[in-house]
Amino acid sequence: MNAQPPQGSPPSRRLEESSIRADRNLLTIFGVTLIAVLGVASIAPALPTIARELDVSAQRVGLLITVFTFPGALLAPLFGLLADRFGRKVVLAPALLLFAVGGVACTLAPDFRWLLIARFVQGIGAAPLGSINVTLIGDLYEGRRRMTAMGYNASVLSVGTASYPLLGGALAALAWNAPFLLALASLPVVASVIWVLRSPRLVDQADLGSYAADVLRSFRGRLIALVLASMLTFIMLYGVILTYLPFLMSSRFGSSTAMIGAVLSTMSVTTGVMSSQLGRLTLRFGVNWVLMVATMLYLVSLLGMMLVNSVLSMLLPVALFGMANGLNIPTLQTLIAGEVRREVRAAVMSVNATALRLGQTLGPLVMGWAYLWGGLRAVLISGAACACLLLIMAATWLKEPSAS
Repeated sequence: MNAQPPQGSPPSRRLEESSIRADRNLLTIFGVTLIAVLGVASIAPALPTIARELDVSAQRVGLLITVFTFPGALLAPLFGLLADRFGRKVVLAPALLLFAVGGVACTLAPDFRWLLIARFVQGIGAAPLGSINVTLIGDLYEGRRRMTAMGYNASVLSVGTASYPLLGGALAALAWNAPFLLALASLPVVASVIWVLRSPRLVDQADLGSYAADVLRSFRGRLIALVLASMLTFIMLYGVILTYLPFLMSSRFGSSTAMIGAVLSTMSVTTGVMSSQLGRLTLRFGVNWVLMVATMLYLVSLLGMMLVNSVLSMLLPVALFGMANGLNIPTLQTLIAGEVRREVRAAVMSVNATALRLGQTLGPLVMGWAYLWGGLRAVLISGAACACLLLIMAATWLKEPSAS
């Protein structure tokens, strides 16, 4: 069913890629992906306005991010278990609906305490979205088609992370609570999940004990290395780029928040471009080549940030980091999905999602310690050390035993 055309048939490859993009199942998954990144990206620009309007400190207003992401780290494995036992749609549709309800509750919150409660509820709804979307891609596609679909999904994610801050900031200029209404965009996605999405039928597990044993048996060797590589990637992304690069640009170049945002948006653009070409690159050069190039780009990017002497020259290393993300993140997701059977895939992908959340949490902490030790230069050196470790992993533990 998923027969691949010869490598020397570009028109056939283009036809196949076009058919993947037009697949209504994948379009529904794209909708889920856009909702999965909505909760933080659209709210971040509004945090100063929320702090001012609700009379809370900058430190406390950051809790709106923490209480939203915490349920994902806590509950993602449980949602993965439920998705494996009862089906992807059974978990996905109520989660999307709860996300919308939580967003409306945030809009109506009379004070900061109630806003935190509503955000926690919304975070429960968001918890399974970032893992079940890639689980479904693993279910519906195989081989190079899976890699292509995962790359397209990463491109869509990049569109969201690039556009939501602009949209959220514009809405916050109208009212502090207006960005939370964007959560209503999940309602048409719920309808598409229910009536359009074709979720493959799962084979019933004999009992919960054997299912748990199957999940545990999956985590060995290369799969553990892939999950650790995912976590390390997000330690670099959230620790170096999203937390300390703005401080670097502000202290070294006197950059405004608008300029910092514009430079960071370059990363989303190059991530989207590279991930959209992932299927073609993997077919031509192989998975091992893609991972090696991605890790080398991380290293060159972080070392380059030490040498730049203007905002304009900072665009290049940031763009290279985005290119590395576009190659690395969807490739790791594809490999993880392909390492396990469909019957335990949601649980495994949910554990990977928890690892990503852990990377998001550890990144600012680890790089914060580096900053206390040696300032911004130490942060960049620590990030480069993480890239070196990823490079070693790509050359050894992550490497496929044969050409893909």
